[in-house]
Amino acid sequence: MEHKANNESDIVMHLEALSPACRLDRQLSDSSDPASVRGKIRAMPSILAIDTSSEFASVALLHGDTVLSRLASGPQTHSQTLLPMVQQVLQEAGISLADCAAIAFGAGPGSFTGVRTACGVAQGLAFGADRPVVAISTLEAMAQACHESTGATAVLALLDARMGEVYWAQYRFTPTPEVVIAPCLSAPDGVQPIGAVTACGNGLSAYADAFAGRPFMQDARADLMPHAAQVATLARLALAAGAQVAARDAQPIYLRNKIALTTAERLLKSQQVSA
Repeated sequence: MEHKANNESDIVMHLEALSPACRLDRQLSDSSDPASVRGKIRAMPSILAIDTSSEFASVALLHGDTVLSRLASGPQTHSQTLLPMVQQVLQEAGISLADCAAIAFGAGPGSFTGVRTACGVAQGLAFGADRPVVAISTLEAMAQACHESTGATAVLALLDARMGEVYWAQYRFTPTPEVVIAPCLSAPDGVQPIGAVTACGNGLSAYADAFAGRPFMQDARADLMPHAAQVATLARLALAAGAQVAARDAQPIYLRNKIALTTAERLLKSQQVSA
């Protein structure tokens, strides 16, 4: 039990190090031209992002070129901690929800309840502020965190899906992320990246025995988890590409449901063939 607590402490430390709650960038703040500073900040859309896809709940505000963030642990408190953290980052930046260009959320894969919570809160905030929603893959957010912290351009992201399975995907950064292998669900032995990669995510530690000896275990970052800071970064790119949706159309990503549906479809097809 003590080992588990230490692991959680390490993860919290790394998440906070990746996205500390901070003030406006010193270089901008020290500018001799305040009007220029304000213009630069306004030119970059502010994005409010939330993620509750794992045991951690995070909120981040990408404002100008600065990220303000909050992090809380304990899935049972997600619904109670999100809104206070949203208020905190908005107040710290001195803006309102209406000043944000979009509301982003970690859409999954991940905890079924967690991604539903994030989607519902994002929809509620977006409805109230009349803003669009941007759904970001949690695996892509993890890969972005790995890219930011290690400089890796080929990243394999793995998230523990429980029941002996992992959610995983592979990305290439050029420097923006491109999908090499789309998010999928499989047993550990089904994880087959293309080429040399830097791996990240708690799927590595959850199935350490199964992954032992695999090339991607060298320099792997099992401590990196989905965080709203990377969700916000990716959402700004998605917004620029026109990938936002109306609040009512926002949907979580349920890979396990998709697999179950595919299995049911195959069973139905086999029954039709044998009939």
